[in-house]
Amino acid sequence: MAEEEQESKTKGFRLLGILDVQNTPCARDAILHGAGGSLVAGLLHFLTTSRVKRSFDVGFAGFMLTTLGSWFYCRVNNAKFRVQQRMVQDGIKNKVVYEGTVLDPKNKPGTETPSRPS
Repeated sequence: MAEEEQESKTKGFRLLGILDVQNTPCARDAILHGAGGSLVAGLLHFLTTSRVKRSFDVGFAGFMLTTLGSWFYCRVNNAKFRVQQRMVQDGIKNKVVYEGTVLDPKNKPGTETPSRPS
């Protein structure tokens, strides 16, 4: 019983048997945006032309375009965020490594104050 519950938690929801929506970044949001885009495009086309089959085709095209556009936009933003995060981590690591050495950017060679006798 416990193994079946563990498998169902880690398996996730698969859309059309190929896309694991739970574990794929941006997939859930892209599908939801696509559904909204499909509804809007199909409904507006139906209200303006009253052609059912063509409205379905326009709705399907709206779903595909909105889903793919939203997914690519989200993936590009995630990639930019990961690059920024990696740069910050490298900067923190370099600060720890170089702190107190000659290579420390805070220790400028000409800005040392002379020591005063006590």
